[in-house]
Amino acid sequence: MGMTRAMRVLVVGGGGREHALCWKLVRDRPGVELYAAPGNGGIGLLATLVPIKANDVPGICAWAARARPDLVVVGPDDPLALGLVDALADAGIRAFGPRAAAARIESSKAWAAELLEAYEIPSPSAAVFADPAQADRYVDQGAGQVVVKADGLALGKGVFVCGSRAEAHVAIDRICRRREFGPAGERLVIQDRLRGRELSVFALCDGLTYQVLGAARDYKRAFDDDRGPNTGGMGAYTPVADATPALMARIEREIIGPTLDALQAEGCPFTGFLYAGLMLTAAGPQVLEFNGRLGDPEAQAILPTLELNLVDAMLAALDGRLVRVAEPVARSAAVAVVVASDGYPGTYASGHVIEGLERIVDGWDAGAAGGIPARPPVTAPDRRPHERLVFHAGTTRQDGTWRTAGGRVLSAVGLGPTVPQARERAYALAATVTFPGARYRADIAMIQGRGEVAS
Repeated sequence: MGMTRAMRVLVVGGGGREHALCWKLVRDRPGVELYAAPGNGGIGLLATLVPIKANDVPGICAWAARARPDLVVVGPDDPLALGLVDALADAGIRAFGPRAAAARIESSKAWAAELLEAYEIPSPSAAVFADPAQADRYVDQGAGQVVVKADGLALGKGVFVCGSRAEAHVAIDRICRRREFGPAGERLVIQDRLRGRELSVFALCDGLTYQVLGAARDYKRAFDDDRGPNTGGMGAYTPVADATPALMARIEREIIGPTLDALQAEGCPFTGFLYAGLMLTAAGPQVLEFNGRLGDPEAQAILPTLELNLVDAMLAALDGRLVRVAEPVARSAAVAVVVASDGYPGTYASGHVIEGLERIVDGWDAGAAGGIPARPPVTAPDRRPHERLVFHAGTTRQDGTWRTAGGRVLSAVGLGPTVPQARERAYALAATVTFPGARYRADIAMIQGRGEVAS
């Protein structure tokens, strides 16, 4: 009798979110045979790297046809919008993530706005334009307190929160006339600007049933006090004090459940990670945007606190047998601080040597535990409660040396029983992992700071 082969999983993507996913999968399923396409330097400590870009749908499908993974987990938005899950499913490969039709909830902000309006899901009033002149006229009819968004995917950067007509006209010009975001700017959406605090809520879905994984608050502006340009995210924390059980129940009742019902009614049931970006207004929670995947860097905070077995939950969702867990699935606090290259989200240099990563073992800070043990094998990850973790995003390893290879280089994550304790650990770790031009916001999870208030 032959031996049973280990479960084989491919994670698609190469950022901090995907490193956190790989870390969680290895902890949930010891002995997993893990691959990542394309992965990054840190992911290479946990998985075999496959040199195929995340948006190379034919390349990933060809690899999957040869390797026959038991599960493919798609991390980023682009391959979802390009139909990677559809293509893999057609080839008989189980892939976790929404099909392209359902992924439109993120890949087309215009389609999402129209869906929310049609099904009366709480969201700001919105108007969609393909003609920038018409958009300009629309702005001139109001006070200019609007949010202007590129319709398509723009790496989290195609959103402009405007405080005047002049700012709104500049946003329209950048999106539609100058096409700074390429095809994503063929259309744009103009929404009323809401006031309140932002909240990100994550749910794992099987089309009809869902399991809320948790809520986080992220920081999108480049600099302290929410100044500077929008980025892909400079940090996040969980749990969030104002995400009370009563509020979360309302969000499920008024937003998560009705949105899944709406997608089902439209003939595109949603299976995958649903990310609801909400504004907590005086009138209640409203949807700013939906994403069809985990957030980055929210995943780096949410996943290490999650007691739910993610592998089992994803497999159950793919089989349409997801069972909701009534009790909370997160037991601790986490703060993720993104360490970025100077110049991000604009022009930045790569190739700088990173110091301080030599003591990081499979993502966790062995030095903080009192001594550096021999690196444990991937098949038997260390299961002690971790206090500090590093998740790589833009890194590479060359000749035994860690080097920067992106704008967001890594996330320093602190864990603890409370947010302040987790925050202290995250910043202590961020200070020890250095490279020329390294910078990070100093106000992540600083509850009394302006960074807590999103507008």
